[in-house]
Amino acid sequence: MPEILQPHALTAAETAVRLGVDPAAGLTAGEAAARLAAHGANVLPEAERRPLWMTVLRQFASPLIYLLLAAAVIAFAMGHTGDGAVILVVLSINAAVGAIQEGRAERSMEALRKLSVLKVRCLRGGREEMLEASALVPGDVLLLAAGDAVGADARIVEAAFLEASESALTGESLPVMKNAEPVPDDTPLADRHGMLYAGTHVSAGRGRAIVTATGVHSEVGRIAGLTASSQEPITPLEQRIRSFGQWLAAAAVVLFGVVIAIGLLRGLPFLEILMVGISQMVSMVPEGLPVAMTIALAVGMQRMAREGAVIRRLSAVETLGSVNVICSDKTGTLTRNEMTVTALWLAGGRRIGITGSGYVPEGSLVEAGGPAYPADAALRQMLEAMVLCNDAQLVPPDGVDPRWRALGDPTEAALLTAAWKAGIDPRELRRAHPRTGEIPFDAAARLMATQHGHPSRIVIKGAPEQVLALCGFIRTDDGAALPLTDAARAAAMAAADALGAEALRVLAVAECRGVSIDEEKGFAALAGHPVFLGLAGQMDPPREEAAAAVAECRRAGIRVVMVTGDHKGTGLAIARALGIAGPDDRAMDGRELEAMPEADLRAVLEHIPVFARVHPAQKLRIIEAWQSRGGVVAMTGDGVNDAPALARADAGVAMGITGTDVAKNTAGIVISDDNFATIVRAVAGGRLVYGNLQKVILFLFTTSIDEVVILLAALMAGLPLPLVAVQILWINLVTEGVLTVNLVMERSHGREMQRPPVPRGESLVTPMMRRRMLIMAAASVASVFGYFLWRLGTGVPIELVRSETFTVLAVTQWFNVLNCRSETDSVFSRGFLRNRWLVGGLVAGNMLHFLVIYAGPMNRLFHTRPIDAFHFVLIGAVASLVLWVEEIRKWWVRRA
Repeated sequence: MPEILQPHALTAAETAVRLGVDPAAGLTAGEAAARLAAHGANVLPEAERRPLWMTVLRQFASPLIYLLLAAAVIAFAMGHTGDGAVILVVLSINAAVGAIQEGRAERSMEALRKLSVLKVRCLRGGREEMLEASALVPGDVLLLAAGDAVGADARIVEAAFLEASESALTGESLPVMKNAEPVPDDTPLADRHGMLYAGTHVSAGRGRAIVTATGVHSEVGRIAGLTASSQEPITPLEQRIRSFGQWLAAAAVVLFGVVIAIGLLRGLPFLEILMVGISQMVSMVPEGLPVAMTIALAVGMQRMAREGAVIRRLSAVETLGSVNVICSDKTGTLTRNEMTVTALWLAGGRRIGITGSGYVPEGSLVEAGGPAYPADAALRQMLEAMVLCNDAQLVPPDGVDPRWRALGDPTEAALLTAAWKAGIDPRELRRAHPRTGEIPFDAAARLMATQHGHPSRIVIKGAPEQVLALCGFIRTDDGAALPLTDAARAAAMAAADALGAEALRVLAVAECRGVSIDEEKGFAALAGHPVFLGLAGQMDPPREEAAAAVAECRRAGIRVVMVTGDHKGTGLAIARALGIAGPDDRAMDGRELEAMPEADLRAVLEHIPVFARVHPAQKLRIIEAWQSRGGVVAMTGDGVNDAPALARADAGVAMGITGTDVAKNTAGIVISDDNFATIVRAVAGGRLVYGNLQKVILFLFTTSIDEVVILLAALMAGLPLPLVAVQILWINLVTEGVLTVNLVMERSHGREMQRPPVPRGESLVTPMMRRRMLIMAAASVASVFGYFLWRLGTGVPIELVRSETFTVLAVTQWFNVLNCRSETDSVFSRGFLRNRWLVGGLVAGNMLHFLVIYAGPMNRLFHTRPIDAFHFVLIGAVASLVLWVEEIRKWWVRRA
């Protein structure tokens, strides 16, 4: 059975025959209607929307939430409606915020469906008609011109200087020249020059094409399918919270049973011991943690927004902090997305360097370490030729846009910028030498020629081998034109190869006089006349700050991988310049990746810093390969082709300036300035958020351990209970509550990127946190239980002993929250007023506790008695033990 070739591998005539259409007339109305019924509308299927109630219900799917719900139910059953209500309010806030953040996949599909509102020109029954893109069917004949959007995948039939911008689909940074020639069946998407694809647009020229695929069968449709099927991975924090919640639920149930058993053995009243057991179980559950998490992530969002990273999903904040692999696009993210001429090679053998980057005409020409002089005849002639054989324009800053902008082909705009740096104003030069004829750029010949003034001056630019083939002479440094020998031709090609090895895009320039352009004969009429002037090497330069950002990633234990639609050599050269790749590293293109088994890919992944010319499914494969090795992957992207990878990555990062709606709606993070350094700052912000959450957990569970140990010690020693249930609940809900949220407001200490990423499998409570909990809890228990035993032995009333013990416990938590601000820095070096929210929380906590101790109604409600001034000061001194013990530990760590 013969192989069925794809449209790009067929000739235009074969495609027309296969689709049963006359390219000169198009389909009839009846044929189009029949095909529309058979193939369906040219739209993407709408994802089934999840009901609101289901979205809200999903927010409660956590063992930690289950335990809090159980505690609320028991509190209501025992008549403690205030406690139950507080817990339910906390859970409701958490569920509401989570529900608002849901629906990312639905928004992605909605953005993709915007293609259906496009208007397109096509032939129907021999007449030109304007149709909605949704009405297109296979076999329709599209009529295309510069600026038109492409409404469906189509095989080109005719092309007149046709160029298409396909960056949104392929990642190719420059417009692609199109023609009607077939290519091999296995040609990658970016190199199928005989095809146009939905979601792209025509940037130059005109053409005619036959629609070959619509809707879900188009390349955009396949990407939409990949995006919809790309299961969003559970975030590292969600994994840790789930595991932590399961452990906590089991520990709380065991503790409840132990307290009840000991109380019954001691003969305590059942209702009293039941209430204490419930209080202890609730104390094991950090009620403030869900809200603290939400606020910590929200604060992180605001801080990152000020740095240029707009966070669309709360969970993405924390995920950024765990990232250990960043798969980054090249164009516009690591580079400026502005072509720049960096080197000229004059035909006499001289090399001129050009400083500066982008379209801003600021820079200088340098030769052999010193300045190059534009008045030099050979150099001046080269620069003028670059301006004259050129269709682009440079637009200076104005009231609308403060930047220098390029109109036209980026390659040509770079040539203008280079001339302007040498003091040549392209506008004045063009007025002095008006164009009187031209041969537009020919994709087959890879040449362009323009004619200027009388007597005629013809300037030619194009691929070095093509220009040299036309030339009969070569310009020397003194301005003379000598015959072009084979040796001189070889030397020029060697120079072109050397510039190409530096990842430069190389153009050759020549000119001739005394002949005129003959449009019918084309370039053949010029053969032998042109004088070769030299070569121009240009590139999309790396961003100045990108190399520093990459180096910062390396120090932080984050691997940077370039995933680009550009060519392998170009990507590898930029990667080496930025420090992403070393001299022995290699790049892999889409064909090599396609042929590599999964096991082999995982084995070599560490040694492949650059993936080039990859299509959407391959980007997914790269991300999944890193994730299979335990990587937490951030993926950057700006095009439709990036949407599946952005959805599958742990942290999808879309570009705010160049990004398509599809990319922005799929990603959890949008970078407003398209800058890699901003991504790195966002990672540092994510690490700060995660570190602050760990501080909250350390604080909450040190308090929980204190209460549990103090209560169990009193029960087992046969002593009266040091605290009553309502006092325990006050500590859990109020004393902790006014401090927990404020602790997440801690600012950066500047060392977030000096530690390795948090491993995906690491517990929420690290070994260091456990050691600190034990040290602080031991000091706190010694203070509280020691004070309780001393005061109990003095014979004062039990309610006063409990009031003072209750106060010692509260004050130890105030000291503990200061301890938790840093793992190694002294409390006295952190700047107490740096976190004004925490200062406010401590003031509020003191005022509320004074109210409980000294207000008559509160005395009755909380079983407290007023404390005299001497014992209040003594309580502060005793409770400060936890501060001094932790200060000694921190000093020892810093010293070690």
